[in-house]
Amino acid sequence: MTDSKYFTTTKKGEIFELKAELNSDKKEKKKEAVKKVIASMTVGKDVSALFPDVVNCMQTDNLELKKLVYLYLMNYAKSQPDMAIMAVNTFVKDCEDPNPLIRALAVRTMGCIRVDKITEYLCEPLRKCLKDEDPYVRKTAAVCVAKLHDINAQLVEDQGFLDTLKDLISDSNPMVVANAVAALSEIAESHPNSNLLDLNPQTINKLLTALNECTEWGQIFILDCLANYTPRDDRESQSICERVTPRLSHANSAVVLSAVKVLMKFMEMLPKDLDYYGTLLKKLAPPLVTLLSAEPELQYVALRNINLIVQKRPEILKHEMKVFFVKYNDPIYVKLEKLDIMIRLASQANIAQVLAELKEYATEVDVDFVRKAVRAIGRCAIKVEQSAERCVSTLLDLIQTKVNYVVQEAIVVIKDIFRKYPNKYESVIATLCENLDSLDEPEARAAMIWIVGEYAERIDNADELLESFLEGFHDESTQVQLQLLTAIVKLFLKKPTETQELVQQVLSLATQDSDNPDLRDRGYIYWRLLSTDPVAAKEVVLAEKPLISEETDLIEPTLLDELICHIGTLASVYHKPPSAFVEGGRGVQHKRLPARAGSGESAESPDVGQAVSAVSDAPPAVIPSQGDLLGDLLNLDLAPPTSNVPPVPSSMQMGAMDLLGGGLDSLMGDESETSASHYRTEVQSPQPPECSERELGGDVGGSPAMGVSLGGAPVGMPAGLGAAPAVGGGLGDLFDLGGGVGVTAGSYIPPKTVWLPAMKAKGLEISGTFARRSGVIHMDLSFTNKAMSVMTDFAIQFNKNSFGLAPAGPLQVLTPLSPNQTVDVSLPLSTTGPVMKMEPLNNLQVAVKNNIDVFYFSCQYPISLLFVEDGKMDRQVFLATWKDIPSENEAQFQIKDCHLNSDAASNKLQGSNIFTVAKRTVDTQDMLYQSVKLTNGIWMLAELRIQTGNPNSTLSVKCRAPEVSQYVYQCYELILRN
Repeated sequence: MTDSKYFTTTKKGEIFELKAELNSDKKEKKKEAVKKVIASMTVGKDVSALFPDVVNCMQTDNLELKKLVYLYLMNYAKSQPDMAIMAVNTFVKDCEDPNPLIRALAVRTMGCIRVDKITEYLCEPLRKCLKDEDPYVRKTAAVCVAKLHDINAQLVEDQGFLDTLKDLISDSNPMVVANAVAALSEIAESHPNSNLLDLNPQTINKLLTALNECTEWGQIFILDCLANYTPRDDRESQSICERVTPRLSHANSAVVLSAVKVLMKFMEMLPKDLDYYGTLLKKLAPPLVTLLSAEPELQYVALRNINLIVQKRPEILKHEMKVFFVKYNDPIYVKLEKLDIMIRLASQANIAQVLAELKEYATEVDVDFVRKAVRAIGRCAIKVEQSAERCVSTLLDLIQTKVNYVVQEAIVVIKDIFRKYPNKYESVIATLCENLDSLDEPEARAAMIWIVGEYAERIDNADELLESFLEGFHDESTQVQLQLLTAIVKLFLKKPTETQELVQQVLSLATQDSDNPDLRDRGYIYWRLLSTDPVAAKEVVLAEKPLISEETDLIEPTLLDELICHIGTLASVYHKPPSAFVEGGRGVQHKRLPARAGSGESAESPDVGQAVSAVSDAPPAVIPSQGDLLGDLLNLDLAPPTSNVPPVPSSMQMGAMDLLGGGLDSLMGDESETSASHYRTEVQSPQPPECSERELGGDVGGSPAMGVSLGGAPVGMPAGLGAAPAVGGGLGDLFDLGGGVGVTAGSYIPPKTVWLPAMKAKGLEISGTFARRSGVIHMDLSFTNKAMSVMTDFAIQFNKNSFGLAPAGPLQVLTPLSPNQTVDVSLPLSTTGPVMKMEPLNNLQVAVKNNIDVFYFSCQYPISLLFVEDGKMDRQVFLATWKDIPSENEAQFQIKDCHLNSDAASNKLQGSNIFTVAKRTVDTQDMLYQSVKLTNGIWMLAELRIQTGNPNSTLSVKCRAPEVSQYVYQCYELILRN
C-alpha cells in the first residue's frame, strides 16, 4: 500500500487519536502516527497541538522517524518557540552521534529552526560539526553558518564562525569548499562592505582545483565566486580562463552560463592580439549554440543571455547565424528573441541569407511575429547600407501582398529608411500613396503623413492627401494630429499659394478646437513663426534632419558591462540591473568588468573602469580654453588626493601675491604665512550662480564668466546674506578702538546651483556651493545619478588656480550611487595647491572622475572665502601702509541701496572677516577704516564712507595687487546689500 493512505481518514477526533498513537510503546505504530501528522501538516491542517508528543519521538535510532520529526520541528518551531527549546538537548546529542548522516541531519535542522531563543544553544554543536571528520557533516555545517548569520549576524561574528568558514575554503573535500564558498557569498551579499571573500591567487587556485570534482551546484557557486575576482594581470587571467574552459562542455546549462560569465569577464584583461584570445572566442560559440537545442524555456533564458553577449562581442557568434533561424514550432517568445539576435548579427556577409529568411517570416500566420519580421527588414536596411536597396524591394513586394498589417509595418520602416538615406529611394512614394486608404493604425498613418509632408514637392496631389486626413482630425490620435500639423506647415512653406486655406484650417483646429496642450503649443509656435517671420519658419521647419543611428535599442555600455557580470541570473533575463527589481534591505552588489590590460581604451568597453585613461581623449566642450590650462587639466592625476597635503614652500604659498604684483612682507612680518589651522570662525560664503557652456568657453581677458562684472554687483546672486549684529567691542574714535572681536552669526550660504548638468556628464548631475566653517573652506557638493547604471569610484581634482585652492582630502562618496539617488558631500579645501593666475581671478576648474568617465566643469568662488580670521591690522601699521601704497593703486566704488548705519555695517562685515581698524565721524559722514587679509598673505585696506540718510556709500580700496580690488568690492556689496 502506498503513502496515500496517510492522507485519507474517516475517523473523528483525529488529534486525540494521533496523540494516543504518538505515545504508543510500539515503534512501528509511533512511526505510522508521525507519518499521519506530517500528511496532515502537508495538506494545511493545524497539528501544532501535538508538538510535545512529536518532540518525544526524537529519542529514536530510526533514521526515517528522526527525519520526519525534524521536518515537523522545522515547520512549527517558529509558532511554538518555548516548546522548541525542549528539542535542544536532542540536537546536542545527535551532533555527537556515531552516524554522520544523523550528525548532518541535526545540524541542518538546527539551521532551519529560525528561533532566536535557541540559537545560542546551537553554537557549540555547530562548532564541533564544522570541524567534523566526515566531509558530509562539514559541508552541511558550512551552509548552517549562513542560515545562522541570517538570524543573528552578531552571534556568528562573536563565535568566530566566519573565520572557520574561511578555513574551510582550504578543505580537502571539493563539496565542503563549494558549500563554504556558497555560504560566504551569501553572507557577503547581505553585507557588501564586509570583504569576507578575500580572494587572492592562493585561494583562487584552491577553488579551481575543487571545481573539477564537486557537484554541478557546487561548480556554479565556485564559478560565481571566481567571477567576482579581478586578476592581477593578463597572464593570471589567461591561466584562470584555461582552467574554467572545460566547464563549457557541462551537461547543466547553469554551469555553462556561469563559465561563460567568468570567461566574458576575464577576456577583458586579455590583449586582443594574443593567440589565446582568438582561441577563446572560438570555444565560446559551440556551448551557446548547444543551449538552443534545449526545451523552449531554457532556450529563452539562453537567448536573453546571448543577446547581451552579442552586443558585447558579436564576433563570438558571427558565423552561427543559422542556429537563430526560427523553427515553425518555436513559441512566440523564442521566435521574437531569435529575430532580435539575427538583426544584431546581420552583416554584409550574411545579409542575403537573413533577408530571404525574414521575407519568409513575413508570410507567417502569427501577426505579432510578422510585424516584428517586417520591422527587422527595415532595421537591416539601416544597419547594412549595401543591403538597403534589396531591403526596400523586399518591402515593396510585401506591400503588394495587400495584407493590411504587413503594409502598415512596411510604411513605418520605409519612413526610417528615408531618414537614413535621404534622396535615394523616393521613387517608391507613389506605391506607398496607393495604400493610403488602408491605413488604420496611428503609427502607420503618422509615418505616411510624415512622408507626404517631407516630400510634398514630389507629390502632385499632396494637398488633397493631407486634406483627406484633416476631415477626421479630432478622431485621430495625438501622434497623428501632431504629425499632420507639421506636414501641412511643411506643405505650406513649399507651396504657399495653393495651401493657404489648408494651413489656416489646421492651425485653427490645433489651437482653438483642441484640448491637448502639446498640440496647442506646437500650433501656436507655428502660427507665430509663420505670421512674424516666414524665412525663419522655413529654416526651422524645413531644416536638414540628422541621420538616424544604426541601432537605437542597444543597451547603454555601462549597464551592458554590469549585466555581463550577471550572466546566468535573473538580471540577464530582465536586462535590468539587480537594484532595479530586488527589494528589501539586502545590499545589492554592483559589479563591473575589469579594465583591459595594456591598453588605454577597449573598443568593446568604452566607458567602464578606464576613466583615467579617457582623460587623454578629446576633452568635452566645457573645458575652458585658457592658455596652457587645457594641458594642465588633461594631465591631472585623478587618484583621490591624500589627506596629508604636502607643505608648500613659502615662495609657492605667496605665489599668487607675487603673480599679482607685489607683497607686504616688510609690513606683515611673520603674519605673511598663514595656514588653515589658524582659522577659527563660523563664516559661510555665497556661491556663484550657474554658468553656461558658452561662458565656460573662457573669454581670456574679457569680463569674468558667471555674470560677475568687473565693476558691478554679481548678477544672479541670491539675496539673504546676513549676519547678526556684533555684541561687545564697541567702536570709538580713530585712536580709541576697543580690541574685542564681535560675536557674529554664520554668514548666509546660498542654495546650491547646478555646476554640471546631467546631459553633459552621462547622467551625473553636480550641484554645489562654497562655505567657510570654523576657519576651513568647504566645497559642499551634491551628486545626483540620473543614469540607468550605478556610479562608483568618485575622485576630484582642481586645476591650478589664482589662490592655490586644492582638496584637503579625498572625496568621500562612500557608497555606490544608485540610479535616481542623490548624495551630499562636504569637501574641505586647503590653499596650498599650485598657483596660476586665472581669468577671472576667482575661477576654479574642476575634474570629477567616476567609474564611467572624467567630467570637467568651471565654477567661481566668492573671494570672501579667502578672508582669514587674523586680518585685523594694527592701526599704526594701517596708517603707514595706507600712505606707503601708491595712489594709482587706489580704486573707488559706489555701493548703492545700502540702508545700514556704520555700526551695523561694521558688525556685518566682521562676520566675513573684514575688520574695522578705526572709525572717524566728520559732520554726518562716518568713515570706517578696514583691513582684510587673504590666505596667500595679500592685505587689502579699505575706507568705507557712510552718509546718514544717504543709501549710497563710497568704498575706496588700496592694495599692492590692484587686480583683487574689484572682487573685494563685490564682496562688500554682496554682504551689505543682503
